[in-house]
Amino acid sequence: MDIFSYGWQKEVEKQAPLALKVRPQSLDDFVGQEEIMGRGKILRRLIEADRLASAIFYGPPGTGKTTLAKIIAETSKGDFVQLNAVMSGVKEIKEVIKGARDLLGMEGRRTIMFIDEIHRFNKAQQDALLPSVEDGTVILIGATTENPYFTVNSPLLSRSRVFPFKPLDNSSLRSILEKALEEDKGLKGWNPRVDKEAIDHIIERSNGDARTALNALELTVLTTSPEDNETRRVTLEIAEESIQQKVVNYDRQGDNHYNVISAFIKSIRGSDPDAALHWLASMIYAGEDPNFIARRLIISASEDVGNADPRGLSVAVAAAQALQMIGMPEGRIVLAQAVVYLAGAPKSNAAYKGINQALEDVSKERSGGVPPHLKDFSYPGSKKLSSGQGYRHPHDYPGHFVSQDYLPPELKDKVYYYPTENGEEEKIKKRLDKLWPTRKKEGNP
Repeated sequence: MDIFSYGWQKEVEKQAPLALKVRPQSLDDFVGQEEIMGRGKILRRLIEADRLASAIFYGPPGTGKTTLAKIIAETSKGDFVQLNAVMSGVKEIKEVIKGARDLLGMEGRRTIMFIDEIHRFNKAQQDALLPSVEDGTVILIGATTENPYFTVNSPLLSRSRVFPFKPLDNSSLRSILEKALEEDKGLKGWNPRVDKEAIDHIIERSNGDARTALNALELTVLTTSPEDNETRRVTLEIAEESIQQKVVNYDRQGDNHYNVISAFIKSIRGSDPDAALHWLASMIYAGEDPNFIARRLIISASEDVGNADPRGLSVAVAAAQALQMIGMPEGRIVLAQAVVYLAGAPKSNAAYKGINQALEDVSKERSGGVPPHLKDFSYPGSKKLSSGQGYRHPHDYPGHFVSQDYLPPELKDKVYYYPTENGEEEKIKKRLDKLWPTRKKEGNP
C-alpha cells in the first residue's frame, strides 16, 4: 500500500459512520437473532465448526446480515471474497470462481463468496454461480432484504439454506446503543450522557434496525453542544428533533409490500376497522401508491363483503374515483372512510366462491352447450333450427318469474351460489328459496 492509499484508508476509517466503527468482530459480540444465533443454535454451530454450507441471509436492513458475514470472514479458514450485486457482473463472478478452483486445487481451501443484495443479480448472473456452488468449489453467502423465494433462482435456492433475520427487539437495540456509548472506538471520547427517554425514543423510531439506531445516536451526540464539564447531555427533546420521522422498512416492490397488503385485506375481511386503519396508515406513511390501495379495496368489496352489503362496492368505487379527483394527502380521508365501511360491513364470499366453482366446472366438465330454448331466435332462420323454441318469458308470468331450466342438461340442478344469512344477502336467500324450493339450501356441490 502506497502512502496515498494508506492516508485514504486512515481517513475513511476516521470518517466512518458509528455503525461501521462498532461493528462486532466475533460471535460473542454479535447481538440479536437468538433463534438462529443463540448458543447451540444451528447457524452458530455451523460457523463455530467452520462447516457452513451455502446460505441465504434474508431480512430487513440493519439486522446483522452483513455483520455476520464479516464475522464468518474472520473466523473461517477459507478464503473470503465479497461482491456487491450492484457493482459486480458475470465477469467478476467468473474471476472469483477461477481463483476459488485454483485455491482448492493447490491448498485444499474453499472460497466463501459473500454477495450483498443478491436479489439484484439477474438470472444470468445467478446461473453463473450455480455450477461452482453445486460442486462445492464456492460456499455462497447471499444477503437480501427481498424474499429469496421470489428473487433467487430455484436451482440456486435449492442448494442453499435460508436463514431468516428478524427486526431486532428493543432489548437488543438497547444493548447495541449502550455499548456504542461506552466503547473507545464508539462515542466514549465525546463524553456523552444520554437520558433514558432519549434512548427509548431512538429505539422506538428505529423499527428494529440497528444501523438506523446507531446513526441516530451518533447524530444526537455529535450535534449536542458540550456543557461546562465537556459532557454532552442528550435529552428527549434533542432526540426528537434529530429523528423527526420514524423509519419504515417498506419496499413497494418487495416482500413487505405483499405482507402489509395481506394484513390489510385480512383485517377488513375479519371486520377489524382498527387493524385495517393501522395497515392503511403503514402503507400511506411508507409511500405506497394510493391507487393500488384503492384497487385492492374494490376487490375486497366484492370478494369479502359481496351481496351481504352491495353498497360496499359502490363505496369502494366511489373512493377510487374521489382519490383520482383530489389526490393525496386528502385522499387518505377518502380511503379511510371506505376502509372503515368495508371492515364494518357484514361479510359474504358467496359470489367469489360461486364463480370459482363455475370456472372449475367449465374447465373440466362437459357442459353440452346452450339448451335450445335459451338460444338466440332473433335472426331469420332461427325457427328452422328450433332456436328459442319452448322459452318462457318471465315478464309474462305473475311475479315476473317462471320455473324453467337455465343450465345445460349435464349440469341440471347444479348450484354455485349459496347466499349467506348476513346483511342484505339474507333477503336474496329468502327470495331464491321461495322461487326455487328444490334448490339446494346449503353446503357446496
